Amino acid sequence: MGLSKEKAAPQYSDYLELYWNNDRQLRSARFQDIFFSSNGIEETRHVFIKGNDLPDNFKENFHIGELGFGTGLNLFVALQLWRERYPDSILQYTSFEIAPLPGKIMTEALEEFDAIGDICREFLSEWEKGKTKIEIPNLAFELIVGDVRKTIHAFNKKVDCWFLDGFSPNTNPEMWEEDLLQQVAERTKAGGTFATFSSASSVRENLIRGGFEIFRVPGFGKKKHMLKGMLPT
Repeated sequence: MGLSKEKAAPQYSDYLELYWNNDRQLRSARFQDIFFSSNGIEETRHVFIKGNDLPDNFKENFHIGELGFGTGLNLFVALQLWRERYPDSILQYTSFEIAPLPGKIMTEALEEFDAIGDICREFLSEWEKGKTKIEIPNLAFELIVGDVRKTIHAFNKKVDCWFLDGFSPNTNPEMWEEDLLQQVAERTKAGGTFATFSSASSVRENLIRGGFEIFRVPGFGKKKHMLKGMLPT
C-alpha cells in the first residue's frame, strides 16, 4: 500500500499532506518534516529512551506522556522495554495528536522494524477499530485527539516522563509554545523528566520558564545536540 495508490481518509492525509520521499520515509509536506529517520528505532532509543533514563527510571504505575504520536514508534519501543522489565505490570501511556494516522499507513511506515513487529500488530489490530483507548498486554494507552494547546487543559494527571516529539519548531512552532510547555511542566511529577530531539534556543528557554532543569546533550545522527531535563523535586 502506498499513498499514491490508496489515499488515506481526508481528515488525516489532507491535513498532514503525507507522501513517501525518495528514501521511502513517510513525510508531511505541511510541516516539511519526516516522522522518523531511516534508523528509527535507534533514534527513539537515543532521544526518548536514553534521554529519559529508561528503563532505569521505570517503576510500578509508570506513566509516559507524549506530544506527537505519529506512527507510534516511540510507544512500541518503550513497551518492548517495559515488558522486559515489568512483565506483570501495566505501562500507562497518553499521547496527544492532532491528526492520527490510518493503520495502513502506520503499518507500511513500520514494516521494516521486525524487532517490534509483534507489538505493532497487537496494537494496530485495535487501532484500526477507531479506538482512542487501547489495552493490550502490559499497556493502557489513551490517544487525545485535537490541538494539544486546547486538549491538554482537560488532562488532569501527572506523568513520570514526557516524549516531546512534535515536528520541528521551525515548521511547527505551535507545539513548542511557552504556554503549552508550561502546561506540560504542570502535568509532570516532581522529579519527572522529558526528552526531545530539539535543541532550539526558543524551546530551551520555554522549558526553563516552565520550571524544568535543562541539559543539552549529544543528539542523534546529524543532529549535534538535543535537550533533556527534569522537574526539580
